[in-house]
Amino acid sequence: MMSLNKKFTALQIAEVAGKARGAFVSLTLDDLSAGEVVIQTHYSSVNYKDALAATGTGKVMRRLPCVGGIDVAGVVAHSDNARFKIGDEVLVTGYDLGVAHDGGYAEYVRVPAAWVVPLPTGLSLFEAMALGTAGFTAALAIHRLEQNELRPDSGKVIITGATGGVASLAIQMLAQRGFHVVALTGKDCEHDYLRGLGAAEIVSRQQLVMGSRALEKSLWAGALDSVGGETLAWLTRTMQQDGCIASFGNAGGIELHTTVLPFILRGVKLLGVDSAATLMPLRLQIWQRLSSDLYPKQLEKIVEQVHFADLPQVFPKMLAGKQRGRVVVAIQAVR
Repeated sequence: MMSLNKKFTALQIAEVAGKARGAFVSLTLDDLSAGEVVIQTHYSSVNYKDALAATGTGKVMRRLPCVGGIDVAGVVAHSDNARFKIGDEVLVTGYDLGVAHDGGYAEYVRVPAAWVVPLPTGLSLFEAMALGTAGFTAALAIHRLEQNELRPDSGKVIITGATGGVASLAIQMLAQRGFHVVALTGKDCEHDYLRGLGAAEIVSRQQLVMGSRALEKSLWAGALDSVGGETLAWLTRTMQQDGCIASFGNAGGIELHTTVLPFILRGVKLLGVDSAATLMPLRLQIWQRLSSDLYPKQLEKIVEQVHFADLPQVFPKMLAGKQRGRVVVAIQAVR
């Protein structure tokens, strides 16, 4: 095992003048949260939740100080659990990582063995983080929709917040499986990008008329929603008979103002998707699908890699809605 006193670099979020702020610090293993497995980090990623946490914009953190980063992929450096040995390639997403347990924005991460997923055959560590929580969420949402009988011949599937990480991946996954994908976006300059990922139609949020009736015209067999708020309420009113919505975000607000009519007259199903707390048997199944039938074949088109030292510059860009697709962080010491 590496020395408990060996120092390494981490982006730690701490309270500064009454607000959470992320800054690079020097730590040792002895400073990290407890766990049976030590991972030498190769890559992490940037999710909207990470940007909220590191800037103090959202009340995401449940413990301060805490190393940020809800995703990590790397190589086992030490293990007190028989399931893992030194040199194993592994990944961790979700649970309390980067929120209440020191996370992936560090050269070393220590986690409970129960959180660790062996790197699926066919995926590299880089690809695992290009997918990360976003890819896992997209695949889990699709899995839930398919469990509720959504099929390519059911009708159109709309994806909101279409240039975001989850949506960019979901568009590819669904289009590859033969679904007619409609992308809803407020970024009119990104239509070509979305078509290139597989969107058959694009709806501009600026031109969208949501209406106010309890039930609007039936449009969608399925929906993946990262926005919440008014957009999610509109989706409930415009679903087809027995349509299903996978809800996993709240970029547009946490309140939902609708009526029971979509649910009792059209049989609409609203499916909550919580990727962080997914139990390990299903988690392994979803990661297996991400390395096989749900692997997005145009993954490289939506990924930007940044050096660890440049990570803080990504957060405001993401919060301002100026970042599309996925950001992978190559974890190296900040000099």
